[in-house]
Amino acid sequence: MFSGVLKKMYTEIDEEVKYYLDFEHHIINFNQCLDKKISLKFDGYECLSCHKEIEVFRQGFCKNCFFKSPLAGEWIMRPELSKAHLNIEDRNLDYERKIQMQPHIVYFAISSHIKVGVTRKSQLITRWIDQGADRGLALFEFPNRYLAGTCEVLLKKNFSDKTNWRKMLSSVSDQSLNFKEAEQFVDNNIDDKLKVYQLQPRVYKEINFPVIKYPDKVNSLNLKKDKLYSGQLKGIKGQYLIFEDSTVFNIRSNEGLRVEINIE
Repeated sequence: MFSGVLKKMYTEIDEEVKYYLDFEHHIINFNQCLDKKISLKFDGYECLSCHKEIEVFRQGFCKNCFFKSPLAGEWIMRPELSKAHLNIEDRNLDYERKIQMQPHIVYFAISSHIKVGVTRKSQLITRWIDQGADRGLALFEFPNRYLAGTCEVLLKKNFSDKTNWRKMLSSVSDQSLNFKEAEQFVDNNIDDKLKVYQLQPRVYKEINFPVIKYPDKVNSLNLKKDKLYSGQLKGIKGQYLIFEDSTVFNIRSNEGLRVEINIE
């Protein structure tokens, strides 16, 4: 039996993605748990910032930390709000400069459909994995988060920035989808000032996830409500565990929950 606070699984890219859950004293390799019975038990909360054992509000943070911690600033979800390049502080300028003032990629990814997104260059493949993208295409490289965010805002007028997670978990993405038309749109419509940041060549990647069986009808597990769940693990995609009975559990959206995990 393993116990600890849920945090996003970290990953390694190989022939198929490898997933690891890092508890304080144990690391669980979930690829080795495929076809095994997994039991999850809710055992409380721990804020990922202040580490107090109080109810998590959002993103693994208690309510106080969510509104005060630099790890939860609004610019994280909305890169165009970044201001470190102007030397303007949101919550902690040193942290914001560290994250915002580094190369960022604007990309297309296919999981449920073609979507646009922004991420740090160092996190590109990890970002695609976390979104359950079967294919990704890096388009632009910008020197900071703000410029990448402004480019994403322009592209969001024609492309979604959201993933349909139910469709993403139902199967491998539609193989008829490709980036050709999306690339043509970028080539024909993007502002000349942004074109200088285009990657030449663009970076394309295919990603294989360790899934034995996709769910017939996705049923999301609410561990806070149900308290205890057991099922046979049939796959891992994005940050989701996929079980035999079509139950799925999103590790990322349950960060900050203290759980007990039993593997049989």
